[in-house]
Amino acid sequence: MRDNTGMKTITLRPGKERALLRGHSWIYDNALASGGGDSGETVRVVSSEGKFLAWAAFSPSSKIRARVWSFDEAQRIDAPFFVALCAQSMAARKRLGYKNPIESDGVRLVHGEADGLPGLIVDQYGDTLVAQFLSAGAERQKKLIAAALLEASGLKKLYERSDASSRNLEGLPPTTGWLAGQGSAEEVVIQEHAWKLQVSISEGHKTGFYLDQRDNRQRFAQEAARLKFRRMLNCYCYTGGFTVAGLTGLRDAGALEGAQITSIDSSGPALERAKANLALNGFEAQLADGSAQFMDADVNASLRQFIAEGRTFDLIILDPPKFAPSAAHAERAARAYKDINRLAFKLLEPGGLLYTFSCSGGIDADLFHKIVAGAAMDAGVDGYITAHLNAAPDHPITMRFPEGEYLKGLVVMKK
Repeated sequence: MRDNTGMKTITLRPGKERALLRGHSWIYDNALASGGGDSGETVRVVSSEGKFLAWAAFSPSSKIRARVWSFDEAQRIDAPFFVALCAQSMAARKRLGYKNPIESDGVRLVHGEADGLPGLIVDQYGDTLVAQFLSAGAERQKKLIAAALLEASGLKKLYERSDASSRNLEGLPPTTGWLAGQGSAEEVVIQEHAWKLQVSISEGHKTGFYLDQRDNRQRFAQEAARLKFRRMLNCYCYTGGFTVAGLTGLRDAGALEGAQITSIDSSGPALERAKANLALNGFEAQLADGSAQFMDADVNASLRQFIAEGRTFDLIILDPPKFAPSAAHAERAARAYKDINRLAFKLLEPGGLLYTFSCSGGIDADLFHKIVAGAAMDAGVDGYITAHLNAAPDHPITMRFPEGEYLKGLVVMKK
């Protein structure tokens, strides 16, 4: 059995152990006094006085110089360790209310630091696992982790999507392909609440789709059924998840006739998949008669064009890509968020709803609230905040790792 005997040691500067003592799993480069290791190597972390603090994966290229595997000195970072953590993470999803396939067969099973597996993201799409190994430690332990995922899940297909830009910060090249189940289909159809969605695990965003918005799409479908929106606008629609949800809600309420929904994205392939998703859910007629319209266009320019044309909407969704990957980009991102929200408020009918989101880790919930409030003020309007939204509960945030709260949203009713 592999043990931690002979592991290299890194020593922290005086006072830099406080975050670890609170259970936080990141060690920044400026906290190190001495020591190091190879990329992803497990090292012993000690205080300036030589007291054991943690076992961590070392990353010589990253500002986050080490990520903690365990705070237990007796813990061995080996195959049983990863099997236990993967099984624990998957069991937690059932306690969180996700027992496949009741609500969805697209579920996040491992959410990085929140599940004690820093830099590892694992989503399940039907009978297929899709994993992202985003840290040096996860990359070095890939074989053990892959075996642990298959053992804990009981599944036989595992596809790697380690092509996120964050791997550059760890000094890692992009890597994709089958780790198990070679030759399996890379297109899957998942059931999400009352609708189906087609997902490309090899080419789609993130691991193939935005599972974090799953429950927000359900809320939107329910609200569409209740309020019977007539003119909807879905910005940054990607493959049409919110569009499908809205139309499903209207159909359930018997309110499809006369409703119009416009969906905008700058990716032609994503729009083609969005149209396929509408057809998959029985909305061919809406595609044919133009009541479900797709625009391959820039969102900001389109919003300005709609204002010039005098168009209005009773529902607008703003779900843009990440404008601020870190706090260093927050100021520039804040201007971008404020501008699109200001334009949306101008286009929104009184009594209409704005669903507005930020997935930028560099923009916290309080700042996002202030940005949207400032946009409303600049647009000369006010509104009721009817809901604060975040990621589905299978994307958990823990008490010790608040950085996990990346998706935040507001539902605003214009006065």
